[in-house]
Amino acid sequence: MEYEKILNNLKNKIFKPIYVFYGEESYFIDKLTDFIEEDVLLPSEKAFNQTILYGKDVTAKDIIEVARRFPMAANHQVVIVKEAQDVSDLQKLDVYLTNPMISTLLVLNLKNTKTLDKGAKIFKPANKFVEFFESKKLTEKQIYAWINNFLKNEGLTIYPDALRLFYESIGNNLNAINNELEKIKIFLPKGSNINVETIASLIGVSRDFNVFELQKALGYRDIPKIYKIMDYLMTSNNKENSLIAVTIRLFDYFSKIIKVHTLKQKDKNSIAAEIGVPSFFADEYITACRNYSLAKCFMIVSYLRETHMKALGVNNNVKSEKELAIELIFKMIH
Repeated sequence: MEYEKILNNLKNKIFKPIYVFYGEESYFIDKLTDFIEEDVLLPSEKAFNQTILYGKDVTAKDIIEVARRFPMAANHQVVIVKEAQDVSDLQKLDVYLTNPMISTLLVLNLKNTKTLDKGAKIFKPANKFVEFFESKKLTEKQIYAWINNFLKNEGLTIYPDALRLFYESIGNNLNAINNELEKIKIFLPKGSNINVETIASLIGVSRDFNVFELQKALGYRDIPKIYKIMDYLMTSNNKENSLIAVTIRLFDYFSKIIKVHTLKQKDKNSIAAEIGVPSFFADEYITACRNYSLAKCFMIVSYLRETHMKALGVNNNVKSEKELAIELIFKMIH
């Protein structure tokens, strides 16, 4: 079941004895776990019926012993195992997963489980007791939709350029995005339509000098603007504008341009689907493809890798970040 369906079932007191929340995106795992921790039991029931465990401190046997207790003066007990991927003998829980206590809500919260053995028994119990949710990383397009939906629920709307600036400034970390959106909804009255100036002011970035504007300037080959923005970023003393951070974002940008080059159908919808952005950003990538051949894009990706490593200190004992940045831009546009 998807996140919203599981959350709605929890709100409606439709419970399963076991919840396994796992995946690379911690935001949704934490949201579901926090709801169970905060809302399943009444405050008066929690002292005797809610147990929070941490994976590195317990074994499968410890978890099973707690989970098999009966609730006291309540219909359920809640047992939450946070960082459950750190339980050394986690697979031994499969004994409990096939024969759980119906009055217990056992929550296994597993983080950063990219290398977890999902073929193990704990992930394939053939019974009706377990609710699984894999929290996958969202694509850029999905994050845009998620931000729009968050703002819509708060009675707010946002212009596309403001949305892009917000995303490019914050990145794809949903916890960080959520924190910034919580601030925005406090400062802005319902009915506000958020523009670029508002985003720049609220999240503390320059309206005209940021990585988003640098990408656009590169895409459209606006050479004076490219140098002006890069100069600003390299002298702003902001770690978010460091050359390391900038090369990562530009690598992603030119990787998308390469994908567009390889498409047979280059209409806006095909481009948006392939690179995971809303269709109203497709024109920029179409123009970038005209300005940079596929071969040039591969060269630029190579330049970005090389500069990134030098910014980290590899094979660079002389040049400053600003000098490396100027050299990078020169190579990219010539």
